[in-house]
Amino acid sequence: MGILPRYVSLNNSIWVHAVSVGEAVAVRILIEELRKFYPTKRFVISTVTATGNKIAKGIAEKTDFVTYLPLDFSFIVKRVINKIRPSLFIIAETEIWPNLISYLARLNIPIVIVNGRISDSSFRGYLMIKFLLRPILNKISLFCVQTQRDAQRLIGLGVSGDKINITGNMKFDFKDYTDLKKDYTDYRLKLGLNPKEKLLVMGSTHPGEEEIILNVYQGLNKEFPDLRLLIAPRHPERAKDIEKIVIKYGLNLVRVSQLASLPVCQLNRPTGQQANRPTVFILDTIGQLMNYYAISDIVFVGGSLVKKGGHNILEPASLGRPVLFGPHMFNFRDIAELFLKNQAAILVHNQKELREKIKDLLSNPSLATQFCQRAQELILGNQGATQKNVGLIKNLYAKISL
Repeated sequence: MGILPRYVSLNNSIWVHAVSVGEAVAVRILIEELRKFYPTKRFVISTVTATGNKIAKGIAEKTDFVTYLPLDFSFIVKRVINKIRPSLFIIAETEIWPNLISYLARLNIPIVIVNGRISDSSFRGYLMIKFLLRPILNKISLFCVQTQRDAQRLIGLGVSGDKINITGNMKFDFKDYTDLKKDYTDYRLKLGLNPKEKLLVMGSTHPGEEEIILNVYQGLNKEFPDLRLLIAPRHPERAKDIEKIVIKYGLNLVRVSQLASLPVCQLNRPTGQQANRPTVFILDTIGQLMNYYAISDIVFVGGSLVKKGGHNILEPASLGRPVLFGPHMFNFRDIAELFLKNQAAILVHNQKELREKIKDLLSNPSLATQFCQRAQELILGNQGATQKNVGLIKNLYAKISL
């Protein structure tokens, strides 16, 4: 609503907006690089989601300000911009906020899109309102987009070509994610896993996927009794719903948030009637998925067996884990296509294929290693977008009064 604390005084700051977790992680290195060139600048980091806000707080320094993006009503936007008065506004991905962009442009505050992309569904919608969108888009000073396709779509929407630069995807530029939790190697102990046990992590799952995953796991566990499963729902508040599903399948369950209160002997070593039931872990906390990716043996990235558009496969791949995903990866289409083209990840279309491919990886460790090696080579070969973006931002920033 644009009601800011009285102590906030951030005149001439650099404002970076990242809608959610993926974008917040992507801009981490961008902000670190910009600090090197503008060490006296304070940063405003805004998000839309609560999880993104948590990541942003980890990025911010003491003098920075982390907030949620104001609602895009003119009177709210004006109040916030007049209070903060940024000298530059950077938007990760392609978030179009008409009133915000218009007021920034009216104050001659440069606006930069980094890691810009336009999905299939967004492009179809934008074309329907092209006559309204074109003047808004042309108020943006600079577009740093991921692919030629994104550039062509912006031109198709009426953006001047001299504003558009193809710089690649900053999500390839992440640093070692293990830095986010230096004691990540202890997480196998927290789960009570012994050296022989394998951990299958199902990350960012959505409704409709857990049933498929549990069916696959029940079948695999008969052949691979040392296989353990961790389900990490995209929205942790769904943990109760997943608990009911796990119980329906007759499996033991442990919430990750309860690990500290359980003796290790109770985690994977239940007694009595439950002794022969494998345990399923449910990740019901925020900001820990990368830690469990780091100790996994195989990762399936969710939101892809159902039509949600998938999630970021670069995270587990960067940690040297073989990655599988479903057919619905339209939110990460370019990355998914690149990985498949280079045989760096595995596409599964249904429950049967998911089981078969996981079985292949478990039965053939050298196959898993090959996928991991190709993925890491691919990531290294596509890095550099952040540095390109920083160079373009510096050139733009040099033209304005600091």
